[in-house]
Amino acid sequence: MNKKVLLNSDVGEEIGFDDQILPYVSWCNIACGAHAGNEDVIKKTIDLALLNMAEIGAHPSYPDRENFGRKVMNISFNELVATLTNQIFKVKTLTESAGGVLHHVKPHGALYNEAMKNEEVARAILNAVKNVDASLYIITQKESMISYLCDDHFRVRHEAFADRNYNEDLSLVSRLEKNAVLSDPEKVFNHVYTMVSDQKVKTIKGEERSIFFDTICVHGDTPKSVQILEYMHKRFLDLNFILK
Repeated sequence: MNKKVLLNSDVGEEIGFDDQILPYVSWCNIACGAHAGNEDVIKKTIDLALLNMAEIGAHPSYPDRENFGRKVMNISFNELVATLTNQIFKVKTLTESAGGVLHHVKPHGALYNEAMKNEEVARAILNAVKNVDASLYIITQKESMISYLCDDHFRVRHEAFADRNYNEDLSLVSRLEKNAVLSDPEKVFNHVYTMVSDQKVKTIKGEERSIFFDTICVHGDTPKSVQILEYMHKRFLDLNFILK
């Protein structure tokens, strides 16, 4: 078996161990200062990403530091497009100043979840990407509204989640539920291995569903995220998978 596992992670969120996460991921999604981070943090994270040869993405959100971008905001379409454009442009500019190239955009938190089903929010994200650079990849889940709207006009890559449980309809179990997040490294590996080897995911009710993805996310703020990445890296390398 000689398959590839392409991991991504959300970083620049002032969690404190991005330097331990970035050696294990191929793509990183850098907070743009709206839900976490600031210009200095963004610059430092970009430098770490370049050092570890990780593709750099912008991780824009609702402008809501108080709730870490994990609550839907009542904000007009034009206001949302404006803040997202500014966030993405900031990371793109700082990346290029450091000698890198911005690779993708991955919405954060409530913005990501809303773009799965809310056409107006999805279009706001796409407008913002177009304002900055329409050639950027957009990271979302398969069968999402934003993926559908990308059509032939935007480049899209789909993801699955290593550290999150799934409902029967392949939506993520709400973080309000105690079993939403997986943090045991062995359980996370088993969860991911089923996805990679069988293109299936076991739902919270124990049923298997087909799943399609290009990349797998481990959230930087998940408990034991570093241990999870270390463990998965070792196990997949032992099985002759290609990582990074």
